[in-house]
Amino acid sequence: MYLSGSDSVPIVLYDYKPGRSGDYAASFLKGFKGYLHTDGYAGYHKLSTPKDGMEAEVIQCGCWAHARRKWDEAIKGISDKEGLDATNIQIGLEYCNTLFRLEQDLKDLSAEERYERRNIEAKPVIEAYFAWLKSVENMVAPKSLLGAAVRYSLNQEKYLVNYLKDGRCELSNNRAERAIKPFVIGRKNFLFFNTPKGADASAVIYSIVETAKANNLNPFPYLEYLLEQLPNIDTDDRNKISKLFPWSESIPQHCRNLSELTQDVDID
Repeated sequence: MYLSGSDSVPIVLYDYKPGRSGDYAASFLKGFKGYLHTDGYAGYHKLSTPKDGMEAEVIQCGCWAHARRKWDEAIKGISDKEGLDATNIQIGLEYCNTLFRLEQDLKDLSAEERYERRNIEAKPVIEAYFAWLKSVENMVAPKSLLGAAVRYSLNQEKYLVNYLKDGRCELSNNRAERAIKPFVIGRKNFLFFNTPKGADASAVIYSIVETAKANNLNPFPYLEYLLEQLPNIDTDDRNKISKLFPWSESIPQHCRNLSELTQDVDID
C-alpha cells in the first residue's frame, strides 16, 4: 500500500504482488526521488541503497511508532516490573514518548518551522537515546524483550534519524498503518478474492474507495458518479479523467458528505 505525503493531495494506492520482496516496491517506485517513509522491513532498504557509486535518490525514513512499540511490548510482557530490565525498558519508552510529545507541539507549524524546532528540541533527545542504547547494548540478553527493543532501534538508527532532514517528513508511519487497516479487517470476510485477478480487482476497488475517503468523499455516491461519467468520456483524455479524481473541484457536492459514512466511526 502506497500513501502520498501529508503535504500533497491524499492518495491511497493498493498494489497486489505475489510476494513481499522489496524488488516489487523498487519497480513500482522506479524514478521516484525524495523521502520514503516505511516500517522496518529489510526488503525496503534496497530502495535507498546507493548503486554504481552513485548517491541514492531515495532517502528512507524509519518509523518511531514501531520503535516505541518494542518498548511497549517489553513493559507489558516482562514479569519482574521492579527489576533492572523494567527500569531500562521504562527509560527507552520515555525517550520515545518525549519525541511524540514534542511532535504534538509542532503539528500546526510550517515545514520550515518544524524542521528548525526538531533540530533544536528533538535532535538532542535522539542523540541521547542512541548513546544510551549503545551503553546498555552489551549488558542485556539479546533474546529478551529488552534486548529486542534495544536491537530494533539500533538496527534502524540510520533510518530513524532521517525525519530530521525535512519538516515535511513525519515521526511515524502511522498514517499508512491506518490507511491499510480497512483492507486488513475486510480480508477476513473475503470469499472470492482468491486468485491474482481477484487480488488485482480488490486493489483497484480499495484504492478508489480509500482515496475517496481520504479526500472527504462518501465512496458510494462517488462510485455512482464515476460509473455514470466514465462511459461517456474519452478515457485517454487526461484532462477529462483528471476531473474525476477524488480531489478534483469538479466532483459534485452530493459526493462530499463523508460525515454520513463516518458519523459513528473513529477515523482518527
